[in-house]
Amino acid sequence: MISDSDRTIAVELIDEARTNGARLKPACEVLDISERTYQRWTKNGDVKKDQRPLVKRSNPKNKLSEEERLEIVKTVNSPKFADLPPSQIVPKLADEGKYLASESTIYRILKEEKMNTHRSRSKEPVKREPPTHIATASNQVWTWDITWLNALIKGEYYKLYMIVDMYSRFIVSYEVWETEKAEYAEHLIRKATLSQGIAGRPLVLHSDNGSPMKAATFLATLEKLGVQSSFSRPRVSNDNPYSESLFKTMKYRPQYPHGGFSSLEQAREWIEKFVKWYNYTHLHSGINFITPYQRHYGLDMEIMKRRTKIYEEAKIKHPERWAKDIRDWSLPEYVSLNPIKKEEIKTYTNQSKA
Repeated sequence: MISDSDRTIAVELIDEARTNGARLKPACEVLDISERTYQRWTKNGDVKKDQRPLVKRSNPKNKLSEEERLEIVKTVNSPKFADLPPSQIVPKLADEGKYLASESTIYRILKEEKMNTHRSRSKEPVKREPPTHIATASNQVWTWDITWLNALIKGEYYKLYMIVDMYSRFIVSYEVWETEKAEYAEHLIRKATLSQGIAGRPLVLHSDNGSPMKAATFLATLEKLGVQSSFSRPRVSNDNPYSESLFKTMKYRPQYPHGGFSSLEQAREWIEKFVKWYNYTHLHSGINFITPYQRHYGLDMEIMKRRTKIYEEAKIKHPERWAKDIRDWSLPEYVSLNPIKKEEIKTYTNQSKA
């Protein structure tokens, strides 16, 4: 519904366009209105005001009366139903041979009366926003997790602790132990920050809600190192996708011993070989098929320039073989933990710098 002031402005613009030689139909189309609408607005010489808000309309036939509305409010607030939502109240009333209104109507009335609140003694559901972090360079956001490695004895497992850089996918540090302990996690993060030489620099460490991740001693260690902790939403597995994807890549390797590791030493040896392959040999699809090492240490731009040059030369040599542009060898400018709108990137980037 267009306001009266906007209607007047539209008529003035159309009249001005017609004075300068424009025809009525194209002038109206620019403002997305029809010729008939313009003629109706200016029928009596003045701009006619919108009459729709002034029309008195009769109540719909299906509208509840005031007495029926009051009865619904009284019923849902009675001691019998005070702690139940409408989804529970409606069936109970039906069992008693009563029908007051539909479930959606009761919800609407409660909302209008500002009574649509949590009605049981359980905690009210909390809406948790998905954790989102932006990385525009290496060593800004790390993610880590613990996965279990099968042992030869059924029911026994070794625990792999692993930290990966979100921007480059580079495995920063890892450890294999027989149990899950906060002290092992503390050792892991200390070793990682020392190996990267970033002690005291801004860093986000994201993880799930496991007990080693939320242990008081581990959080205290992060605070001492100046590391900001970040956690997934409860029972949301895909809030830590980079670590989960890494573990899947590892366990789907043809060389992975699916029968189980015979000892802790064997598990450590195999993981060491896997990390070397993953960091230095594996061409990662998420970073346009370069290795995590090349991305992590800034070798990626020169590699992409060389690839682009080779493709451009190939196209010049045989242009008939190229229907469109050459392959896109560009790299993502940023990486986000969860999907993020482009207009929000600058905000998150400024926050991370602060």
